[in-house]
Formats: sequence, C-alpha cells, structure tokens
Amino acid sequence: MTEPTDVGGWVRYAPPPQPRVWAVPPRPGVPFHQVARTAAHRWWRPVLAALALVGGGLVVAITLTIISMIITVIATGKVPHGEGGKTFANPTADMAINLLMLALLLPVALLVAWGVERRRPGTLASVTGRLRVRWLLVCCGVTLPVMALSYAGSILAGEIAGDPPEYGHWVGWSAFLAPALVIVLLVPFQSAAEEFVFRGWILQAVGSCTLQDSTRPLGRALSKVFRTPWPGIVTGSILFMFAHGYRGWGLLDIFAFGAIAAWLAVRTGGLEASIALHVFNNLVAFLPMAAAGQLDIEQGDIPWPYVVADVLSILLYAAVITWLARRRRIAAVTPEHPTTAAPPAALG
Repeated sequence: MTEPTDVGGWVRYAPPPQPRVWAVPPRPGVPFHQVARTAAHRWWRPVLAALALVGGGLVVAITLTIISMIITVIATGKVPHGEGGKTFANPTADMAINLLMLALLLPVALLVAWGVERRRPGTLASVTGRLRVRWLLVCCGVTLPVMALSYAGSILAGEIAGDPPEYGHWVGWSAFLAPALVIVLLVPFQSAAEEFVFRGWILQAVGSCTLQDSTRPLGRALSKVFRTPWPGIVTGSILFMFAHGYRGWGLLDIFAFGAIAAWLAVRTGGLEASIALHVFNNLVAFLPMAAAGQLDIEQGDIPWPYVVADVLSILLYAAVITWLARRRRIAAVTPEHPTTAAPPAALG
C-alpha cells in the first residue's frame, strides 16, 4: 500500500502500482515482421526462443513416435518397423504420423512466443493479435481458381519438358478413403504450422533484431537493412527450402514459394494468405497421389517448366491478394493502443 502525502492540508494517495503483465502487447503502428519487438524484447530472446522451438519440436516428435509405437504394440502385438527411414510399414499410418508431427509445431510455436518472448501468441498470426477468419476464407476463395490454373499449367509444362505428370491408376474407394481422410484432416494443420514457424516466428524473430539502437556507424548502416522485412524473408525462405528434400530447380521453386508467401504476410499483416495457399497447394499435391496409391511424394529434382508454371501461378495469387487487401483495407500494421483515462486522485 502506498503512503499518503499531506499536500496543502489534503491527504493524497498515489495510485496503486499496476500489476506486471507477462504478455507484452506490440508497439502501435509496426508492420508484421516487427511485431516481436515489444517492450520486453531483449537481444537474447530470439536466440533462446529458437533453441526452445527446436527442442520442443524434437520432444514432440520423439514423444509422438513412442506413443504411436506403444499403441501399435498393444493393438497388434507387433513392434512397428518401416523401411527407408519410415516409422511404420503401413504408408497411411506413416503419412499420418509425419503430418501430425509437423502439425504439433503450431502449439509449440505459440507456447514459445508466449513463454520465452513474453508476447501474445496471436501476434504470430496477424498484426491484430488473432487469425482473421473472414480474410482467411476470402484467401481460400482466391486459391481455388489459382490452383486450377496451376494444375493446367503443370500439364502444359509436362508437354514442354517432354515429361508429362503420371498419377497412375485409380486404386478404388476402399483404398483411397483412409489416406484421403488423413490428408483432409491433417494437411490444413500441417500447412498452418509450417506457416506459423517459417512465415510467422522466423520472420518476426529476425525482424525484431533491427539494430536501431546501435550507435556505431556500421550498426546504423546495417539497421537500414534489418528494419526492412527482407532479411527475415530470405532467412525463412532458405530454411524452408532446406527443410524439404528437393534438388536443382526444385529448390528454387520452394524458395520462391516461401519468399512470396512471406512477402504476402508482410503486405497483408498476417498469415491468412500464405496459410490458404499452402493448404490448397498441399491438398492438390497429396490427394491425386493418394488416389493412385502413391503416398510417397518424391522430393527430388523438378524440370524447369514445372517450376516456371508453379511460380507464375503463385505470383498471380499474390497479385490478386494484394489487390483485395488494398480494396478491403486489410490492416498491415498493429492498431493503436486504446487510451485509458488516468484515475482521479483520492481525497480524504
């Protein structure tokens, strides 16, 4: 309790100290890539958060693998074993466990943002501190025709490359339903988790290191670069590229996907556009392969015509989303903090 003071015969009490807030709100008027630079930001927080994110992901993967093996042993009496680095011999079960491992990175990233960086987990999603569902649905509506054009472009690219895509033969409903159900249920969460990590956390972690408080000439010069979103866009896209098993032109395709998705996140102030693109892109990739009984999507080299067709479709999507975001006035910076009136002094 604060001590009263005698001012001109009146006893005045100072207002009680405000309780400490753990999750510090972002500064007003900052773009998406700088949302993590709150009043609680310190240079070591992104480093510690990166270690926590990697460690948390490993713990989730190991724990999920052990639990799934125990359940399999109890249900079948046999220890599951796969070939070629796979956990299970059953391709549907192996796909499910891999998708679930990636999907669980989402709560890990949210927990790291709150527990280590002391910020609201929702700021990973957008500058408003939440996932903007209506805007997400709009982005999904744009993605559908773009994916149709991308599919047509892949057919044309196959003719140019002399290597048309082969999807095999229809395996029948009985063999298709189980993997299709796994894909439809888990791919949206797997895709969203990757967006929260690569276009959310990594972009914002790099963006929080602006060097704007540096007093040295080199630091001030570098600050002009690090205050832009490009260091975070490039860093996240490179890590996203090497997180996949592609080679050659395929690496360029994945890097372009990551860079355009990250630019959209900055331009629209959130992950909704990149989540919609990622989800439908993966659904279009997984479902036809499952219909042909090919659940192992090879991530090797890709002929350059396919890459050109894919990148052009993503650029078209980015152009439409940018136009819609401007037309609908989608927030690209954090809102102003609500002002609160100071409490009147207590007189006694």
